[in-house]
Parts: sequence; C-alpha cells; structure tokens
Amino acid sequence: MKEAIRLMKGNEAIGEAAIRAGCTAYFGYPITPQNELTAYMATEMLPKGRVFIQAESEVAAINMVFGAAATGVRAMTSSSSPGISLKQEGISYLAGADLPAVIVDVARSGPGLGGISPGQGDYFQATRGGGHGDYYTIVLAPKSVQESADLTYQAFALADKYRMPVLVLTDGLLGQMMEGVIFPEPIDPASLPRKTWAVGHQARDGRDINHISSMNLDPPVLEKANLARFKHYETVKAELCRYEEVQVEDADLIMVAYGISARISLGVLQEARRKGLKVGLFRPITLWPFPYKQLERLADQGKRFLSLELCMGQMVEDIKLAVNGKTPVDFYGRTGGMIPSEEEVLAYAEKLLGK
Repeated sequence: MKEAIRLMKGNEAIGEAAIRAGCTAYFGYPITPQNELTAYMATEMLPKGRVFIQAESEVAAINMVFGAAATGVRAMTSSSSPGISLKQEGISYLAGADLPAVIVDVARSGPGLGGISPGQGDYFQATRGGGHGDYYTIVLAPKSVQESADLTYQAFALADKYRMPVLVLTDGLLGQMMEGVIFPEPIDPASLPRKTWAVGHQARDGRDINHISSMNLDPPVLEKANLARFKHYETVKAELCRYEEVQVEDADLIMVAYGISARISLGVLQEARRKGLKVGLFRPITLWPFPYKQLERLADQGKRFLSLELCMGQMVEDIKLAVNGKTPVDFYGRTGGMIPSEEEVLAYAEKLLGK
C-alpha cells in the first residue's frame, strides 16, 4: 500500500528518511537553521531503541560518529556551516579510515558566524574534502523537501557501497520550508548485511580482531593506501555522477545551479521561454563527483553558461574547469543571506543575450 503524502519541513523530512534508511546512531549539537533535524531525531530515535546523543560540541559529535561507524552501524550527524567547519577534522579521519557515514549540512550565510539565512558558500568546503589531507566525500545537493528525503535515504546506501562519508548539502531555506513528501519503506537495521571489516572480534565470522584507524606512521604504506583510495575515487566518479537537464538542447544560455538556486533558475527559465529566449538549466545533483563531462559536451556545442549561486562564486570555478575556455562562463550571485528574485536574474540573462 502506497504511503500518503506527509507535509513536513525539510529538516524533519531528512530525519525521517535517515531513520527509514536504517540509521542506528545519531550524534548532533544544536545550531540554527538545522535544529528541527536534531529535535526530530531526539523524539523519534529513542522509542525505536536506537542511539541519540546531543554531544557537548560539534567536535565530540563527529568523533562519536567515527566510533559508531567503526562498529559497522549506520551513523549520522548534522549541523550548519560553522558547525560543519568544526567537524572537518573528524570527517578527514572518517575518510582516512575508509568509514561510511552521513553528514548533513543545512548551510547558512557566512563567512564567520554570518547569519541564519540560506547560503551556498559551503561549496568549496563540501566538494574539496574540507579538512586536512587528500580525500573527498560524496556530496548530494537536493532542490526540494522530497529530494532532501530521497537523497538522505540514498546517502546511507552510497556510504556503505563506497565505504566513505557522504555529505548531504542543503540550506536554511530548504530546511525550513514545508512541502509534501512520500517516504520509501523503512529498512530494519538488523536486515542489513554484516560488515566484516568492522572493529572487534566476531567469532561467528571466523576472523580475528579488527582495528580501525586513520593513522599510519609508515610513509610507503600510507602512500600506498592514499593511492588506492584515489583509484577508488575514480570508480565513484565513473558510476555516480548525477545531474538534471531542462531544455538545454536548443538553449543559447544554460544556467547552472544547485539546491535552492536551481528552483529560482527554473522560474527564470519558464519566464525566459515565454519571452522567446532560449534559456536552459543544468542542475548538478552530485556536487562531488561533479558532472564535468556532461558540461564539456554542452560546451562543445557552443553553449554559453551562467552560474547562479548564493555566494560570491564557488561552483563557477568547476564550470570553468569543465568548459576549459571553449565558451563563455558568467556568474550571478547574491551573498549575506540575500536571495535573488527571478526578475533580477532574468534581467541579467537578457543582458548576456543582448536583449
């Protein structure tokens, strides 16, 4: 029987999706504008016999995730931009130990403490690893409450499949808005496959004690592990790249946007088409791996690009890398928590098209 549509905030929908995905342990610390997610997990995890801990800090929370993930359970944390910054050391440890975990960033405006309005200035931090050393995390960028739930649900499976951290990058507006959501069937954590690499001695698996750590003091061995990890990343890039294209085939100008900016761009596209302007939309869903090849293909067709971001311009650098100078790449951004109107973005697009 198909479940009924539920009206929920984005933050709450992420929490429900995580529970249904078999999240066994959640560790968090309050910060606006993601507090509804932590509150939802506090309410819903304990009655199901799962672990919820409000840690003493963001640093403590991510290290609790490390410990839980090392035992083989599905573990998660969430925060907003400054809090995610504090978690970067622990995320690097997770990546260095090849541990699966899910991290949710409900981004706010910055830099510094900034404000609690939405922003997209976490792009570099999310897509470049963010912490110290050589590593990446898978980065998923929803544009709606439904996608926030869907991508969170999928994030746990992806983390387990590729044995690496997955970051769901949403923002304060998507986290606070309410939309209808249909959730997938819940997974019983006990039904998930056993992870033979998990810490401890498991007699029934017939193996010795496992020890998990990101520390390796032997340079040749550490280099070999890093090279193997980056070879693994190439597999992730080949298998996982996700994106959405809207009316790009005949477009003279293609807007490139993710998250809430993609919703604005879709409205701009619709109004532009009504005016007879050939405008399209390319939306990366995986920000890492980034869909370089797909944008390069469009650049080979002579398309012009406009990056729309709620920051001073970060994703635009990846677009330029993809295009490699073949065609113009323009940028339009608002910062400080300001959200551009469809009218102002359309006016800028018209200027680029010489209208």
